[in-house]
Amino acid sequence: MTTRSGIIDLINRETALHKKQGGGEIILKCNQLVDPRTIKALYRASIAGVKVRLIIRGICCLRPGIPEVSENITVTSIVGRFLEHVRAYYFRAGGEDILYIGSADLMPRNLDHRIEVLVPILDARHKAYVRDHVLGWQLADNQQAWLENPEGTYTKVVPQPDAPLVNAQEMLLKEALAGREDCDD
Repeated sequence: MTTRSGIIDLINRETALHKKQGGGEIILKCNQLVDPRTIKALYRASIAGVKVRLIIRGICCLRPGIPEVSENITVTSIVGRFLEHVRAYYFRAGGEDILYIGSADLMPRNLDHRIEVLVPILDARHKAYVRDHVLGWQLADNQQAWLENPEGTYTKVVPQPDAPLVNAQEMLLKEALAGREDCDD
């Protein structure tokens, strides 16, 4: 199985599960989303009603928020203090919570001309950590996040009044430093 076919198979599986039981959710975090076949699969998932949340730091050729095509898709871009290289691919999978991490951006050059590796996260605690902290904090970021509009432009996220301020990179850094201090004891 190639990386592209594996990701598209997971998107298609999530779409089929959503049609049967509802609750479909996909969260993808990578630096670039350019691959036309992956984009078409994500559009099909959105049309079926799957909630698709993308965290794409750089180039994104998918257009979110187009009625009857991508209205169930959001694209968040975070450019902050750190140049991140995290790639994570999460699928709710009817409560199975399938999660892969790896090196692959969703670009033809990566998917067709390189050897890319995706590794499944199997431990439930580790899956929850990546889903809730790494991905969840980035989706909740209201300090450095930008949301892509249907036209391909971006609008800076503005925190709601009385909402807690969320800076995902700083939160992850603070957590990592606290863990490092625990190791020194």
